[in-house]
Amino acid sequence: MMSNKDLVMKLLKGLETGDPEAATVVNEAKYIQHNPRTAEGSPGLAELFARLARTDPRVTFMRVFEDGDFVFAHVEYDFTEVEAAFEVFRFEDGKAVEHWDNLQPLQPPNLSGRTMLDGETAITDLDKTEANKDLAGGFAQQVLVERRLDLIDTYMADDLIQHDPELADGAAAFRAALEAEKHGEARLAYRQAHRVLGEGNFALCMIEGHKDGRHSGLYHLFRIADGRIVEHWNTVTPIAPRSEWRNENGKF
Repeated sequence: MMSNKDLVMKLLKGLETGDPEAATVVNEAKYIQHNPRTAEGSPGLAELFARLARTDPRVTFMRVFEDGDFVFAHVEYDFTEVEAAFEVFRFEDGKAVEHWDNLQPLQPPNLSGRTMLDGETAITDLDKTEANKDLAGGFAQQVLVERRLDLIDTYMADDLIQHDPELADGAAAFRAALEAEKHGEARLAYRQAHRVLGEGNFALCMIEGHKDGRHSGLYHLFRIADGRIVEHWNTVTPIAPRSEWRNENGKF
């Protein structure tokens, strides 16, 4: 029997292979879509697959995790452009019934020479999953949402390995990004941490906020070791205006 991780990889790889069996991963009668630009249910999924199939797509899995009924994946897509993506699925009875995502065009390596997708992949410390989720969630709420920047050093290693394309390694650079302003307002403004998922030493925070004044999905993946965040990946996805939504489920 295939694991939920395997099922997600089968579904997303179907974008590349055209495997008609890929769609069987989804319970079409229950499927809830949270990508605002994709129509609800099976018609939206079929339309998406048909459109992407024309781009000669390539799907490369960097990291895939499982947390209870949820699977979340860190993926490189090569459609009409190359993108870094986080994909999140909720399962019921062996079928995918709900989906969230956050994609950003792949950027050049950052000042420390790191890309948006490279870095550690090994899942360890499975016995610390809940503790690491609590740590990531605490960082998201206290530091990002509440802007308790004095707590950064409590949560984050000084020598943080950074994959944000705009930042260099180190907690100091991360702090500077949170302190940065544009037109008198914070460039990064976090409104609400909606969900934290994790497996072992990795945790994903799905956060809503604004970047440079634009309403956005702000997804952060953290690797945690010895009670500190030691590595960080992210994507920023502008959220379409409500008038352009093709479903009523919301981004989060």
